[in-house]
Amino acid sequence: MSDLVLRLKSIEKSYNAGKPNEIAVLRGASAQIATGEIVALVAPSGAGKSTLLHMAGLLDTPDTGTVEIAGQDLSKARDRARTAARRRDIGFVYQFHHLLPEFTAAENIILPQLADGIAQPAAAERAQELLEKVGLAARADHRPSELSGGEQQRVAFCRSLANAPKLLLADEPTGNLDPGTSDQVFDALMALVRETGMGALIATHNFDLAARMDRVIRLEDGVLQAGLPR
Repeated sequence: MSDLVLRLKSIEKSYNAGKPNEIAVLRGASAQIATGEIVALVAPSGAGKSTLLHMAGLLDTPDTGTVEIAGQDLSKARDRARTAARRRDIGFVYQFHHLLPEFTAAENIILPQLADGIAQPAAAERAQELLEKVGLAARADHRPSELSGGEQQRVAFCRSLANAPKLLLADEPTGNLDPGTSDQVFDALMALVRETGMGALIATHNFDLAARMDRVIRLEDGVLQAGLPR
């Protein structure tokens, strides 16, 4: 079994293909992420960062190129296989937490486990364990409206890790937070990822946060390159 949790190879993606207003977003983008590796993705606004994450998360398909998750090429897989891989192998965190407002913090973490066939007692135990790791055990029964922005995002992190995915994809996970809260939430995310040993691709505009990760890749002109921009 490959120790790569994500491999993107020569990904090409255009919108309005073949039309006068065709937009080429990705032009042979390639990258790989190993088990236990945390990689920062930096890119100017409009450079195609979200498109790249959608490819990596099997939410969209490339025009050409391959997307491998844990050694399996899922570039052209059927919707059912892609959905199963997302549920089993990939966790998502977004800039906004997207917690379900009518459920408690713990319930928001329990629900994706129930959808994956986990029994309710085991799912509740897993939820409490994750909340303890991010310092929110005492807030398990609080609804999102009763939590601060940083607390809500930490619950979202726990939800993304509930089913023990192999790969975490995060799109500006601290972008809506003030600098102090951002650092605290980022530290909680890093600790969770380190402890689980999963691979992570974290998109951020914050170069200071990017520099704290294992490696930085940047997206320029549709191609992935190593390092922060000069």
